[in-house]
Amino acid sequence: MVDGFTMFQFSIYIRHCASRENATVHIKRVKSLLPEKGHIGILCITDKQFGDIELYYGKKEEKVTTPYQQLELF
Repeated sequence: MVDGFTMFQFSIYIRHCASRENATVHIKRVKSLLPEKGHIGILCITDKQFGDIELYYGKKEEKVTTPYQQLELF
């Protein structure tokens, strides 16, 4: 985990923010660190939306266990 971000998938990092205001602070920080030739996409979703994600690995469906800490993309 780097600076509160956790790798969710290759090239996709997530960070839980308790409120929209908190997310805005981190969005501004990420934007200020954008490299000259960098590309960053930011997506904010609710805890419920994140909880409804279905993850599949290979051809076998796996039941997703509830994480200890709910995470949020922004």
